[in-house]
Amino acid sequence: MTRTAVPLRVDDLSPFAKTLRQALTQHEGVPSHVELLNLIAKAAGFSNYQHLRADAGTAGRLEAAVAPTPPADLRQVEKAARYFDDRGVLMSWPARFNLQTLCQWVFWSRIPPDMAFSEREISDLIRDWHDFGDHALIRRAMVDARMLERTVDGREYRRIEQAPPPELKSLLAHLAARVTK
Repeated sequence: MTRTAVPLRVDDLSPFAKTLRQALTQHEGVPSHVELLNLIAKAAGFSNYQHLRADAGTAGRLEAAVAPTPPADLRQVEKAARYFDDRGVLMSWPARFNLQTLCQWVFWSRIPPDMAFSEREISDLIRDWHDFGDHALIRRAMVDARMLERTVDGREYRRIEQAPPPELKSLLAHLAARVTK
């Protein structure tokens, strides 16, 4: 007999753990398998385990887990695009932090994933993508923004895989349209 997986999504783990702990302290002895399933389901906000299974069957919690992507702030995209030339090279470092971050995301998108780079290699990549001569500033800013990780000795750099902001897709499209003109 094939088992159906019952996914459980908890929005905040701390209240879930507190509720489960309280239920376990009120329970006499070690709960059975079914009792434990019911306690877990109740801590997650369901009536019991059957309620959790029924909810998972209708995919109510699964749909809620996929949050809609917020729309891109096109004003920010336009402002950031002004800092790039027609080749997609960053001409100057923006003064505003949010624009700096968006420009760093462009560099992040150009760094190949799942590859390790020496400091010289990552600096060479960044040097090719900007025109104002301070690759170390960008490299450090990307490490600080958790877009790049580096070893303690600074010898190896890797791109940190994560979901970029919605503005990145629009900015990359904007820059690509300029290059093809």
